[in-house]
Amino acid sequence: MGHMVEPTPRVLEYLARIGARETPEQQSCRKDTAKRDDAVMQIAPEQGAFLSLLVRLTGARACIEVGSFTGYSALAMALALPADGRIVALDVSQEFTDIAKGYWKRAGVDGKIELRLGPAQGSLEKMIAAGEGPFDLVFIDADKPGYDGYYEAALRLLRPGGVIALDNMLYSGEVAVPKPKGNAAPLAALNAKIHADVRVDMALTSIGDGLMLVRKR
Repeated sequence: MGHMVEPTPRVLEYLARIGARETPEQQSCRKDTAKRDDAVMQIAPEQGAFLSLLVRLTGARACIEVGSFTGYSALAMALALPADGRIVALDVSQEFTDIAKGYWKRAGVDGKIELRLGPAQGSLEKMIAAGEGPFDLVFIDADKPGYDGYYEAALRLLRPGGVIALDNMLYSGEVAVPKPKGNAAPLAALNAKIHADVRVDMALTSIGDGLMLVRKR
């Protein structure tokens, strides 16, 4: 068993400082959101850095984000996209995404992000029906029971060689117990499904709360 770093407050502070380069807009988005009661929904800075690197590594031009919250992850991806790159951002909350739009605008990337409000599964099905895509990268960070449906839709919208990144796939370690409960149950089921899925290459990593990386074959 390889050695894994325990995410102590000191390690997390170090990661935030050294593990990611943040623009002033990213910093203010992260720090403002940290004051909220629901701040746990925000990705860590090194996850944002990883996502933006993933955009550059894959040469992505067209991305989908399922679950935008206050905008940090879309901001990280948009800053890494080329000038003609775009993100279709799906979220149900007007309240959160109004906050997100402020950061996107201040960072000058609002022109790259098209926000579509409404239940994401319906939005994805509409995109499939309309023949949108193919997309290069999909980031999923939304309601956990919806993940399986988002994963299946994402596979249909992706180009071969395209990547899906799913957040919270270790769910504070709750997926590893013999009978996962609550949100951990659908996530554990999806982890097992992806592990056996011959349509993709996969790696489950311990970045943040567990980031599943999938490449469509």
